[in-house]
Amino acid sequence: MKNIAKIVENELTPIVNEMGYDLYAVEYVKKQNGMNLTLFIDNLSGATTIDDCERVHRAVDTVLDNLNPTGDVPYYLNVSSIGLDKPLTCEKDYRRNKGKLVDIKFFTPFESFNKELTGTLLDYDDQSLTIQTKAKQVLVPIKRIALCKLHLDF
Repeated sequence: MKNIAKIVENELTPIVNEMGYDLYAVEYVKKQNGMNLTLFIDNLSGATTIDDCERVHRAVDTVLDNLNPTGDVPYYLNVSSIGLDKPLTCEKDYRRNKGKLVDIKFFTPFESFNKELTGTLLDYDDQSLTIQTKAKQVLVPIKRIALCKLHLDF
């Protein structure tokens, strides 16, 4: 099943990118209603709306019919936003959210922050995140992070 998701991702990424979206992930899984092929997208110019999801759905539907990645096994096609509360876990997430406010939770107390901090993601590499808090700039080792998410104010 993983190969189907990868085949679809490889085929659709250029199409979705050309439309102004990032094809963040593709999931092909069995759910209660049968097999589901879900495309997770992100609008590169702002919040992802239901209209964005419908636009992408219409654009890829015929492409998927021609590609036939499931070998005629029926499936439901879903297009969804990646969601605001998705944890940031990889370079792609950090790149997309550079300059934004993030909440970080630690496995164990880290420096003077105890087990969590909120700050602006300034930079990243494969070992650490550079975070600007109200008080100072901090280099946070990725291996110390239990959870990193966008900071949401309601």
